[in-house]
Amino acid sequence: MIVMSAVRHAAAGAAALLLVLPVPMAAASTVTEPTPPAERFIDPARLHRSGTQVQPMSGGPEAPSSVSALSWLVADASTGEVLAARNAHRRLPPASTLKTLFAVTALPRIDQREQHTVSESELAGIGSGSSMVGVQAGLTYKVSDLWNGVFLNSGNDAVRVLAAMNGGWESMTRQMQDKARALGARDTRVVSPDGYDAPGQVSSAYDLALFGRAGLQDPDFVRYCSTPYADFPAGGWSYGIRNTNRLLTGEDGVSRYPGLIGVKNGYTTNAGNTLIAAARQGSRTLVVSVMNPQWGGGLAVYEEARTLLDWGFDAAGRVQPVGSLAPSAVRDRSKERQVQKATGKPAKGAAPQAGPKAGPKAATEARPKAGPKAGAATGPDALTEQRAGAATVSEDVAALAGPRKAVRHEDVPSGPWAGLPLALVGASLGAALSLWVWRRRSAGRGDGSV
Repeated sequence: MIVMSAVRHAAAGAAALLLVLPVPMAAASTVTEPTPPAERFIDPARLHRSGTQVQPMSGGPEAPSSVSALSWLVADASTGEVLAARNAHRRLPPASTLKTLFAVTALPRIDQREQHTVSESELAGIGSGSSMVGVQAGLTYKVSDLWNGVFLNSGNDAVRVLAAMNGGWESMTRQMQDKARALGARDTRVVSPDGYDAPGQVSSAYDLALFGRAGLQDPDFVRYCSTPYADFPAGGWSYGIRNTNRLLTGEDGVSRYPGLIGVKNGYTTNAGNTLIAAARQGSRTLVVSVMNPQWGGGLAVYEEARTLLDWGFDAAGRVQPVGSLAPSAVRDRSKERQVQKATGKPAKGAAPQAGPKAGPKAATEARPKAGPKAGAATGPDALTEQRAGAATVSEDVAALAGPRKAVRHEDVPSGPWAGLPLALVGASLGAALSLWVWRRRSAGRGDGSV
């Protein structure tokens, strides 16, 4: 009875001490996790609105008001962020800027070193008044010469021959349409691959910028579109051709634009003047598209593109994007990677993975195994594959907590206060027993001394 009384006193003393001691905290609550990157919401419907779309930050520039084009767009070629646009999805005839889509589609399919002898049938059907570089039936041309004819002289004859080498005119039309859809260009309808006016053939400033951005990923495309002058063969001799993009050559009173990469210009009666232009200054590359300026004459498209490029470089970091040239699936994956890199956790809304939770915790909880499997992933991607070890640890923790009481690993106390209540109870019991023994001995000595 005396022992049980001492135990009860010790337990009561331990409880009293616990009331004044700080409550032990779970280890997970003491860990400061990295702050996720700030998310910039981009309304996907904004570019479908009419009028000018721009979101200047504090002190940022408004969109230029002097651009008269029916439709235009300015975007960062690297990120795909649209800095500003006007009537971005308005469907208009594209003229020869559609040759950009032709090149993006056909360039990877035809060997640049190949030589081809042109037949009469390949030059049939060229539209009246078309721009031509001078391809002649019966002559043999290098494919690279034909591409110079497309990019520099906007030669519809060169387009016809290259299309014939790539399956024919109808097949080329279908390939271009498929490529447009794959890039996310929903406004474009291809009828004539060379951009010649045809009923129902349309594109948009948004789609043209998409094509220009896609072309910039191909070194061959960049080489051709940035070439100002070249020699074109004509049997036993050759003649010089120049790029009709005046921002590149500085011809006809249009000043060259610093850092201009090129891309493609166009003109037809229905389309008016159109242009896709890209330029690089410092670490930033911009792509702009301009469709059908309403005043200023035939060279206004270059000056309006210049205005938009100047504005875009000045606005860098000072405006919020109003859209994106990247397909939505690509944007979602990019966002997930950014959030997961910063936090170690999947982005909110990311597709769930099968099995237990992956990430850094799964990696630290995973028990080592005897070497990786052959062909197994290594590096950050391997973290998501370490399942069995994490599951075993979780089961061990749940077993300690008792039947049917699952405990998350991060809720188990650890650190300097871990196990403190049991230590106090043990110490209190030890002190109580020592006090009881001392009192018994004192009582015995007292009986003998009286």
